[in-house]
Amino acid sequence: MRNTWTALLACILVLGLAAGTAEAKQGRGNGQENKQEAKVSDKGRNEKSSKKDKHDEIKKNTPVAVTDDTYGESKDQKGRKGHNGYNGLLQAVENTKDKPAGAVIANLLLTKYPERLTPEQVTELELIRNSDTALTKAAELLAENGNVTDAVYMQEEAVLADVSNLESYKKLDLFSRKAGRSSGMKLFVNGEKYDAEPINRNGTTLVPFRTASEALNAKVSWDPKEKAVTVTRNGVSVKLFVNSAKAYINGQPYSIEQPASIVDGTTMVPVRVIGEALGANVKWEPESQSVVVYEQPTTSEAL
Repeated sequence: MRNTWTALLACILVLGLAAGTAEAKQGRGNGQENKQEAKVSDKGRNEKSSKKDKHDEIKKNTPVAVTDDTYGESKDQKGRKGHNGYNGLLQAVENTKDKPAGAVIANLLLTKYPERLTPEQVTELELIRNSDTALTKAAELLAENGNVTDAVYMQEEAVLADVSNLESYKKLDLFSRKAGRSSGMKLFVNGEKYDAEPINRNGTTLVPFRTASEALNAKVSWDPKEKAVTVTRNGVSVKLFVNSAKAYINGQPYSIEQPASIVDGTTMVPVRVIGEALGANVKWEPESQSVVVYEQPTTSEAL
């Protein structure tokens, strides 16, 4: 997937550069017409001097293009290849950290010059390449150009880049709607979307017990006699009873507002109790109706 979104970003930059070049050419074309009119009206001007002035003016107004001369390897006076490409990329990435170009340039440095990078530079470039901000901006550009499906895939990468950023889930829902994908309540665990759909019961969000537990790499078990479900992870055990408000965490009684229940043959449990008892964060993003479970700290409001 890394190569896929990097290629998409590169295409975006090429399209942007092509558009900018076309505008620049159009602007220069208009300038030439104006100069021609001025030349006709001023018959006394020396023809040779006029051509030189026009050439100087065009050269002055021509934008510097992002070419291989800028970021590629250059040659010295003896024709030997130098390393201006590496230095040029380092300088460029500093000016584009939070832009789609920054992610592309960081990826080029990491793949083309890994042996020249210090461990500190590698860490910084990894952060830039995985920037959820840059990926979201790239997704927006794709959507603006009509590539809504690609925008969805790009935004999924943005979600994975920072699983605690609830704004990314809102953007993903927006692009998904534009792409004609179904809406409704969604379950994300560590940035991955699961097909099992949560439900809201009396203000409490319930999720499929087995799906949520296994997504957190926890052991799950079902006791048909007691109609009890148990999930164990990292020495913590949570036991819930179907249609009962009682629960146990490591053998200690725990009261819950909404009991576990069986819906269409699936055992549904309160996500907050399961997630937080196992050391995960559980958040609710209302606009996209997303239940977000992850194992990184955040200051966002809890579910």
